[in-house]
Amino acid sequence: MAAEHQPVLLDAALAALALRPDGVYVDATFGRGGHAAAILDRLGPGGRVIAFDQDPDAERHAQALADTDGRLVFVRASFADMADALAARAIHDVDGVLFDLGVSSPQFDVAERGFSFRHAGPLDMRMNPEAGAPLSDWLERASHGEIARVIKTLGEEPMAGRIAAAILDARAEGRLTDTAALAAVIKRAIPARVAAGKRVHPATRTFQAFRMHVNDELGALDAGLAAGLSALAPGGRIAVISFHSLEDRRVKRFFRHQARPPQPELPMAPAIEPALRLVGKPATASEAELAANPRARSAIMRVAERTAAAEVAP
Repeated sequence: MAAEHQPVLLDAALAALALRPDGVYVDATFGRGGHAAAILDRLGPGGRVIAFDQDPDAERHAQALADTDGRLVFVRASFADMADALAARAIHDVDGVLFDLGVSSPQFDVAERGFSFRHAGPLDMRMNPEAGAPLSDWLERASHGEIARVIKTLGEEPMAGRIAAAILDARAEGRLTDTAALAAVIKRAIPARVAAGKRVHPATRTFQAFRMHVNDELGALDAGLAAGLSALAPGGRIAVISFHSLEDRRVKRFFRHQARPPQPELPMAPAIEPALRLVGKPATASEAELAANPRARSAIMRVAERTAAAEVAP
């Protein structure tokens, strides 16, 4: 049975958005609807939540919520496509945008999705199983260099070369049958003395890397952040909850570039005004939340507020 998904940093996210009863808010990652439902609970009759998710299971949960609360509008799409989706619905000048990045607990618990090494499932890992190609297709044709590069850059795994070589050997022998088999190949590729020093399963970083590659998660994040900023009204807030350093560095860099834009070198050139104002310090889970929801251990939330200035060019 799939575990109930608990929204991470819920109270902190609600406070960060500075909710207005009649406001319009974007939940860029609906998941199982925990954040969206909590936002709706704090809005008045004139408030709205525009929720995005590309996962068909998320769509089913969103439809159930929308059937009882007409203030929810669900868009079956990646947040990378947010700009076009909002424009098509004539939605602009929203009051807040929330991103909760990563994979929800039910997605990990459903073996058929192929996200977890704890369950034997197909080598898929697509957030939207109706689009793109599964991991198995890429693993069948990728070279040692391509596999090692993905594992190293997206998983920050120091054993990337050894793991890539082991995967190619297993591929040649027909042993890449499912997620459990792939995890076993990865585990055997890492020396016992190295694996003994890890707090997590030896396949964790590689599975993360493959999932991020299959879904182009960093590219989608870049597009989503830009779209979220563009959609905000002056005074609106953008809050991003990330779960690993690659995402958090991306968010931090985007926020700082928009809040502290590089100035022109020419002395007579007009100054570039910031499009964002950083709000508070990065938030992490409290001891109480960690006790109730260990998934929050690596979560970090950054918040910024839109100014009246135009977006700063990349």
